Amino acid sequence: MSKPPSVILFDLDDTLFAHRNAVSHGIVAHIENIGGFEGVHQPDAVSLWHALEEKHYHSYLEGTLDFEGQRRARARDFAAAHGVHLEDDASGVWFDDYFEHYIAAWTLHEDALPCLDALEAALPGVRFGIITNGDPAFQRRKLDRVGLTARMGLDEHPERLIASGALGFAKPDPRIFAAACAAFDAEPGRSVYVGDRLHTDAIGAAAAGLTGVWLNRAGEVTPEPSDAAEAAALGVLEIAGLDDLVAALVAL
Repeated sequence: MSKPPSVILFDLDDTLFAHRNAVSHGIVAHIENIGGFEGVHQPDAVSLWHALEEKHYHSYLEGTLDFEGQRRARARDFAAAHGVHLEDDASGVWFDDYFEHYIAAWTLHEDALPCLDALEAALPGVRFGIITNGDPAFQRRKLDRVGLTARMGLDEHPERLIASGALGFAKPDPRIFAAACAAFDAEPGRSVYVGDRLHTDAIGAAAAGLTGVWLNRAGEVTPEPSDAAEAAALGVLEIAGLDDLVAALVAL
């Protein structure tokens, strides 16, 4: 990057927004408040719930389930694994009850707002946006709840929330990154994308011409060798926390 970035785009879930933490708290609170799950080992329940989210949310992104359908599928499969049968309508009610506990745990990662402040100080005039694989109304609700809509200027520029559910294609499709740059009238070469998934986020962005940054919190994830090689070839940056982002960009 020969010039400082003019646009910095972020993934939402587990990059700025502490999604996995909210999911974990939500499912534990839910099974403690309903019948039929007495004696369930909570760590195993949390692991199963995360796995079902990964499975069925990808079905939504691929178009084989609609947004409500993937929720109900998660509820049915989780209940069935614990010997509880849910009909279709009942699975929707079950998920809605869980969802209230999930919402109650919504929060940002502690380094999110300090990162935005540091970027504005280091890069005067820089603009922020979101690229997310998800339903636009649902993701905006999260942004509103945790205060990011106003903080990132998305209330004045709603087009800068780029959601796969509105476009019909998802990360790592290069078209979603191109759409984000177009929303800012920005060159990909002066745009940065930060996300917690190496292949979907950082490699996808870099392959589309942006500077891809992989947020590997605390270095907890060891990438597949093929992904690591592709990331190196594309010049993907790796950071262990959002407080490392300014230094990583300045080093370019």
